[in-house]
Amino acid sequence: MAEKPADHHRGVVLRTERLSPHMVRVVIGGDGLADFATYGLTDHYVKIVFLVEGADYPQPFSVKACRETMPRELWPRLRTYTVRAWDPDTRELTIDFVVHGDEGLAGPWAERAVPGDVVYLLGPGGGYAPDPAADWHLMVGDESALPAIAASLEALPEGVLAHVLVEVDGPEEEQKLGTAADARVTWLHRGGRPVGEALVDAVRGLEFPDGAVHAFVHGEAGFVKQLRRHLRIDRGIGLDQLSISGYWRAGVDDEGWRAVKRDWNQQVDAEEAAAIAS
Repeated sequence: MAEKPADHHRGVVLRTERLSPHMVRVVIGGDGLADFATYGLTDHYVKIVFLVEGADYPQPFSVKACRETMPRELWPRLRTYTVRAWDPDTRELTIDFVVHGDEGLAGPWAERAVPGDVVYLLGPGGGYAPDPAADWHLMVGDESALPAIAASLEALPEGVLAHVLVEVDGPEEEQKLGTAADARVTWLHRGGRPVGEALVDAVRGLEFPDGAVHAFVHGEAGFVKQLRRHLRIDRGIGLDQLSISGYWRAGVDDEGWRAVKRDWNQQVDAEEAAAIAS
């Protein structure tokens, strides 16, 4: 019997679905997901493992073994994606991918994926679920945050107030968002504007309801930084009321962003502390 891998799940593509011109849904299943489990969060994520074509990987395969025994240029590449849904009964994992033709690594893979394709996954991780003690919720993001926002809306109880602002390329990229909550959803169409510019303007112009807010703000790091400063300094929202970080950074791939994200966050923390103290 083959040794069970210690650091990943092995899934297979079950089916795919085109949700919009630039978003593809991939549903993954198989016995290799027997130990996969989520734990009550709505921003669960996995790291999808992409093998370098032609590389002779150690067997049984593991990402750890690759990194310990192979040159860096042959290490598997990782791409982080939100879990849109996990059904433990059917053992089906749903992931939505933003695709722009041949741009990137994961998008083209998702667009070409067919049933039976093997997928290696690390995780899941995560850190957010809507706080049931909050008086209202703010959810803000670009396409990369849309799966987590959709999952979060589905988790909100009936009648709970949520202001939701999502930026996409155009009206053809809008999706139906199911929820029992009192969700005020605003779709912002980017057009030719920089990513996140419309979101920053919209949040700055939003009349906040009374009461304690729990905010989820994710997407491109540049606009997230601007909104974090606005929410913390201008609106006086505490960090304990915020789930906020850059999922990606324009002009940098996933490995590049992971390499600098810690320093980036420390700089943001320092700038914010100085602004609060002044």
